[in-house]
Amino acid sequence: MSGSSDAWARYTREFGLRLQRARAARGISQERVAYAAGISVFTYRKLEKGESNPGTPANPRLHTLIGLCEVLGVTPAELLPSDLPGA
Repeated sequence: MSGSSDAWARYTREFGLRLQRARAARGISQERVAYAAGISVFTYRKLEKGESNPGTPANPRLHTLIGLCEVLGVTPAELLPSDLPGA
């Protein structure tokens, strides 16, 4: 089970990096993205770190993911790593 947890942690860290790069490419602050996507700045910052709580991989709702994509002008495929854990 630990291997699976490690794989999800790596996956969500990569998701966070992709989120951060997409935001930086558009020159938008974390605060502006969070507000426009309808989430708290705290939540957005945690997503960029790839976690929801310390030591717990991020698990955003579909509604949040789509909102972030709309704000950042990217598709879900651009934010989500293609190497799914456990696949």
